[in-house]
Amino acid sequence: MTGQPVLLFDGDCGFCTTSVRFAERWIGVRARVSPWQVEDLAALGTTRERAEREVLWVEGGRVRGGAQAVAALLSAAGLPWSVPGLVLRIPPFRWAAEGLYRLIAANRHRLPGGTPACALRPERR
Repeated sequence: MTGQPVLLFDGDCGFCTTSVRFAERWIGVRARVSPWQVEDLAALGTTRERAEREVLWVEGGRVRGGAQAVAALLSAAGLPWSVPGLVLRIPPFRWAAEGLYRLIAANRHRLPGGTPACALRPERR
């Protein structure tokens, strides 16, 4: 896939929707923003299982998820946001960001704007 990046988020989650709207207003997302539920995920190179677990940034055929999707969003936004976006890609900041992202994702139903519908489903094995 080429062209404009796509930011996919969980449109059923109040916390995710609120977070994306915040980013659109205050950061200036330079991507097409869409709930994953209305997209052809296979055409974007990803799966429902992945989209259910993390925010996704799709650009140039590459799919980044979780903290690295946030880093890509920030990098694409330009200055001053591109600075933290670049820092989030460098270890050990990358590792810390990924851990923090997983903690937030696992508890998003408990955070402001979250509802029971925001709870992540247990991983399928």
